Amino acid sequence: MNIAISGYGRMGKLIRKIAEQQDHSICAVIDPVSEEAQFKELNTESLSNADVVIDFSVPSSAVENIKRTAQAGVNMVMGTTGWYKEMEAVRGIVEDSGIGFIWSGNFSTGVNLFFSIVRNAASIINYFESYDPFVHEYHHKNKADSPSGTASMIGEIILEELDRKERMVTESLKRKIEPGELHVTSTRGGSIPGTHIVTFDSGVDTIELKHTARGREGFAAGAITAAAWIKHRSGFYGIENMMKEIIKGE
Repeated sequence: MNIAISGYGRMGKLIRKIAEQQDHSICAVIDPVSEEAQFKELNTESLSNADVVIDFSVPSSAVENIKRTAQAGVNMVMGTTGWYKEMEAVRGIVEDSGIGFIWSGNFSTGVNLFFSIVRNAASIINYFESYDPFVHEYHHKNKADSPSGTASMIGEIILEELDRKERMVTESLKRKIEPGELHVTSTRGGSIPGTHIVTFDSGVDTIELKHTARGREGFAAGAITAAAWIKHRSGFYGIENMMKEIIKGE
């Protein structure tokens, strides 16, 4: 598989390392500031030999990168977060262009199993109103957005499964939280690859679900798996579509 890497920071370099270990070819490295990049932007020239683009760039350039990749007619794995308010616009770009596109706030297999566990737990907790949920995540000091894309996805799962929660609140509150609000909070510091904690708390006990990443290798390997999965597909997909297919053995 010929892979173009968009964004050549720590994740981009790790994707290259693991992809080459798996005998994939890195046909282009694209980054506007890295001296190691072959190209400064995504276009038909930089993507001429690519089967798939894997993007781990920055939130501010994510939507533009999607547009440029769609214009070049190349399938895409989007690992950059912070663009989700433009989800429907991006869906339209993908569907109009006919490319294959898969996105996730976290491509780690373990995290996606964690999503399933959270969904099952929340669907059960829905019947027990004494338990109040909240989410907290920790990441390294250089992460550019908060909450993390993973935390936002966890929040959406809880909102889907708990009838009594209607919306996420991610800012620091200077007031009492409303009954229909789900608080999703963040800490930035140190070198933490990523820790996500979901708590269901009652007056008598606490149920806590936790996922801790030991490194970024799982994110990179999952993105490469997603690239192989999306290579011959068209349409707009979330990571859950791929995971369901893998679990069912299709």
